[in-house]
Amino acid sequence: MVNDLNTFRSVLRAAGPAAALGYLNAGAPHRFSAVYRFSGRVLKNVLLHDKRHEAKPDFLSVVPFERSYCQFVQRDRAFRTNDALADHRLAHHPFQGVIVSYHSVPIVSASLELWGTLSHFDMEAMALAEEEFALLTDAAKVFPRYLIA
Repeated sequence: MVNDLNTFRSVLRAAGPAAALGYLNAGAPHRFSAVYRFSGRVLKNVLLHDKRHEAKPDFLSVVPFERSYCQFVQRDRAFRTNDALADHRLAHHPFQGVIVSYHSVPIVSASLELWGTLSHFDMEAMALAEEEFALLTDAAKVFPRYLIA
């Protein structure tokens, strides 16, 4: 299922950021979709959608920057891996065997500062369709006015 930006915007306006994140997640095979905010040397989870609707795992609430995959989003302005276990860029990374599939883009404030990340991720290897990654990228440009006070 490929979702679209106009519907994302409609869901965001009508039902808010959590529902819009759920909409994005519905188009991705990944269990989780999330918004993280950079806060000093840590990332704080702002929103998390879990396809299983289970309680948020503690290790996803606050993540040290140097242990996160979000550091690569900050460095490269996007980061994707279908299988972290086979990805040489993540050799010896502490989350390499924990978060296995990760597709993420930056969320930038109106003043053009990197505020956080918008991601789809899972504990299993899986790809994300190019159309869904493009939607994730476009959604990250729309989200700031609903997230950043």
